[in-house]
Amino acid sequence: MTLRRQVQFWLLSLIAFILFMTVFSAVLLPFVAGMALAYLLDPVADRLERMGMSRLAATLSILFAFVLVLGIVLILLVPVLGNQMLGFIDRLPGLVRSLQSLITENLGDRLTKVSGLSVADLQSSLGDIMSKGASWLGGLLNSVWSGGQALLSILSLFVITPVVAFYLLLDWDHMIERIDSWLPREHVDTVRSLAREMDGAVAGFVRGQVSVCVLLGLFYAVSLVLLGLNFGLLIGIGAGLVSFIPFVGAALGLVASMSVAIVQFWPDWPWIVAVAVVFGVGQFIEGNILQPKLVGASVGLHPVWLMFALFAFGYLFGFVGLLVAVPAAAMVGVLARFALTQYLASPLYRGTGRSTEQSVASSANDE
Repeated sequence: MTLRRQVQFWLLSLIAFILFMTVFSAVLLPFVAGMALAYLLDPVADRLERMGMSRLAATLSILFAFVLVLGIVLILLVPVLGNQMLGFIDRLPGLVRSLQSLITENLGDRLTKVSGLSVADLQSSLGDIMSKGASWLGGLLNSVWSGGQALLSILSLFVITPVVAFYLLLDWDHMIERIDSWLPREHVDTVRSLAREMDGAVAGFVRGQVSVCVLLGLFYAVSLVLLGLNFGLLIGIGAGLVSFIPFVGAALGLVASMSVAIVQFWPDWPWIVAVAVVFGVGQFIEGNILQPKLVGASVGLHPVWLMFALFAFGYLFGFVGLLVAVPAAAMVGVLARFALTQYLASPLYRGTGRSTEQSVASSANDE
């Protein structure tokens, strides 16, 4: 009966959480963003406290520096990226037509032999595929840009989020102590162990992956701009930001940059190869330096599970769901591993109703 009541309690809690997210998802963004900001900056505040600063002074200093840096970045980058995105959207149809012409002129004979289609049918098929892809990409970029403008125009995101982050960061340790006092005393050690594992998984991935995305975005953007690639800043930063989804950011950035490079530099192959080398070097740096150093191998988030969580939470709860997806995926992964460990140690897995010690004792008596 106790186990049944516990299962019922947690199921009802899960249902209440889903209903809360569904009903209030439209107004949760500044609060979730403030909570995430406080969580990310809490280790910095703890370090400043150990250096002799009060919690209030440490919180004010951290948030002031963060808001200042964020404001400078937005002032410098948003206008440039906005102009590049609008220019990319305007030139996308012409880019697609030029790319189609280059493909049919240089690879048309080989493609007709492989596919069995005539040149006219091949051009028509390529045109349909590229036009549909261009229209989809243009619509996506338009929605991202308009959504970004709407996001930036929401005054609450810049007013409420720092206020929420300030109060949460100021009282973070007290809140953790209060929540710890609510834990059931019978299972307090188990819950604390799971909470520490969840915190390690979330902190290891989120804090590390944010650093990886920023560094990769800077590398891609600077390299592509130095090569003179059109829209290099936009493509590089976009590829870096999407790198939190394994392999997706590099793949999208490579496809977009190679398409632009082929149209821009053809037939100068060295420049086209140089663009491909940039993403090859970026993947090498990410896989061999950034990921092991900043994220580590103990996070326990499988790439497929991470992508599913991002798509599922984004579909259900929108942009707020994307913010919650990674911590939720890490927590569910920790709970799933704990449940599997409990199952493997239970009589249900062993196929008997007795424990291992009872089975050994019974076998000894039989002998």
